[in-house]
Amino acid sequence: MSADKSKNWQEDRAAMWPVIRRLFMENARDHVGTYAVAITCLVTVALCTAFTAWVMESVVNEAFSNKRVGLVIWICLAIFVTFAIKGFATYGQSVLLNKIGNAIVAKYQKRLYSHLMALNLGYFADARSAQIAATATQNVNGIRETLNLAVTSVARDALTFVALVGVMISKDWVLTLLVAVTAPPMLLAVRYLAQRVRSATRESVEYNSHVSGVMQETIQGLTIVKAFTMEDQLRGRMDGLVDIAEKRANKIVRLSERTSPITESFAGAAIAAVIGYAAYQSIYAGQLPGAFISFIAAMLLAYDPARRLAKLQVQLEKAYVNAKMIFDILDTPIPMREAPDAKPLEVTEGRIEFRNVQFGYRSEPIVKGISFIAEGGKSTAIAGPSGAGKSTIISLIPRFYDPREGQILIDGQDISQVTKRSLRENLAYVSQAPLLFEGTVRDNIRYGRPGATDAEIEEAARQAYAHDFILALPQGYDTPVGENGLNLSGGQRQRLSIARALVRNAPILLLDEATSALDSESESAVQKAIEHAMHGRTVIVIAHRLSTISEADKIIVMEDGRIVEEGSHERLAHEEAGLYARLNRLQIREK
Repeated sequence: MSADKSKNWQEDRAAMWPVIRRLFMENARDHVGTYAVAITCLVTVALCTAFTAWVMESVVNEAFSNKRVGLVIWICLAIFVTFAIKGFATYGQSVLLNKIGNAIVAKYQKRLYSHLMALNLGYFADARSAQIAATATQNVNGIRETLNLAVTSVARDALTFVALVGVMISKDWVLTLLVAVTAPPMLLAVRYLAQRVRSATRESVEYNSHVSGVMQETIQGLTIVKAFTMEDQLRGRMDGLVDIAEKRANKIVRLSERTSPITESFAGAAIAAVIGYAAYQSIYAGQLPGAFISFIAAMLLAYDPARRLAKLQVQLEKAYVNAKMIFDILDTPIPMREAPDAKPLEVTEGRIEFRNVQFGYRSEPIVKGISFIAEGGKSTAIAGPSGAGKSTIISLIPRFYDPREGQILIDGQDISQVTKRSLRENLAYVSQAPLLFEGTVRDNIRYGRPGATDAEIEEAARQAYAHDFILALPQGYDTPVGENGLNLSGGQRQRLSIARALVRNAPILLLDEATSALDSESESAVQKAIEHAMHGRTVIVIAHRLSTISEADKIIVMEDGRIVEEGSHERLAHEEAGLYARLNRLQIREK
């Protein structure tokens, strides 16, 4: 092993123990009573195992050499009781530790989900969804394994091993010393394997997340895959990733299981030497065989916990990698925490004001010093070419992101100083990509307001011109929508999305190209629904087709992150040199 690799491994190994300590600090208190009972069971198993080896001397000497029948009966009864107690203790510790493990897995899955919900959208722009999902569902088991390994190794394996070594010393300390000589080479070999297992586990987790990602993308985009005959390309990509993941998994198995031939070889050498020495003493020195049999029994019984302890470092390395990935997510800071004195938003008119707002997802600003007012109870449309920053404006109002500079106010209240929950409760949002969740049509509309009645849900569907097509579905409002609404057309999904926004009955309505996925007939119907929903609400709408915003009270035209024009459709359309007029003429020609 090179000096650099050795140094890195030492640093990684030092980093592992704080993770294990953190796991115990976060979980031990919640399960202290159950852990105490489980550890008692593990200690009982260890003592019963040691007693089994210790009593062998009496069994051999009294039963076979001295032939004391009365004592043999009591010895046999004691052995039976010992094994029965050990069996119940083994059952108890297994059930209790698995119960704790399941509770811990559930706890961290809930924490992960809650933390992910609190992160802003920028985090998910840089992270792969498949890797996040794999971490939440698979890697969380590393925490269970880490804790269970630590508890069982200390309370059962280490104690059993120490107790059996005590039996061996009491029977023959010279033989014990002879056996101990074989330990250092075995530990060095296991240490080397542990280093390689950690590296291989990281690679395996990474490639498995890529496999999940390709699978997820393929299923979600199956229509495009088939339309562009991408099957062979994606199959080749998937086959390559699966082959690499298989090789990494096989590598981990090979490395992990190499402890078996190492420990078996050293154990075989030690046992052979002990049996040879014991036979020599019994044959030539006339010693009773009981002590040697007891020593050999203790050594054989000690082998199993010794083997598990030898593999402990390797197993902890694998569990540590998984646990570390969980903590990497949980330790990701939440960038948009609420102000300490944040108050609930109070909406009176619904007046939205942008004051010199600047924002960029990374280094380059996308919104550059924007200032405008969306009057309460009126509609404000944002138009402009692709990439002008229109959707970014919509994303800043619910605080999906916070601006770098400037302020956004609703009825004079800086939204950075109000609670995010109260802010979003006063908003209804329809995105340009309609998203439905697993469940029925009724469930998806009710997500807009969980307390909505069936009558309110149906009224929202009527307003969104969705009621008729819903009734035509096989089970009406109780029809499952399928994964992301695949059982419905694009226009139907968008109308359900609009119905979900309408049932929320919020004073502010945000429409990000809400009619982009609709055909002309559906667009006309939804446009009427939107016009109906605008009454008494503040509406900010983005539309690619300018005809859909011609009736807006105010139109803001953006280009390259700046406002270049502002006014009504009639005025802007007649400014011959203006950007809006040029876009309007182009769309009229395309019809």
